[in-house]
Amino acid sequence: MTAALLPVPLCDYVALSAVMFFIGVAGVIVRRNPLVMLMSIELMFNAANLAFVAYARAWLNNAGHIFAFLVITVAAAEAAIALAIVVVTFRASERVDVDEVRALHG
Repeated sequence: MTAALLPVPLCDYVALSAVMFFIGVAGVIVRRNPLVMLMSIELMFNAANLAFVAYARAWLNNAGHIFAFLVITVAAAEAAIALAIVVVTFRASERVDVDEVRALHG
């Protein structure tokens, strides 16, 4: 006898999205390493995408999927530019710390 697959309620998706978002916020606030901060920001973007897609599924429209696609493209561009800035800064100094903004001056 097989168990019937029950649909996952919307509140579970929203709760998971909120937990992911606040883990990302904690990573940005607590850590000073720019790579960890970038990963935390990506985690917040993915939490927003999960909420967009969950609400799109619940409301039976595709607007959430379109917004999630736009967030993914913006996140890819942000990651590429921020990673390039971190690499250039790391080449100039031994240590990269987000509190030391003077390293970004020409």
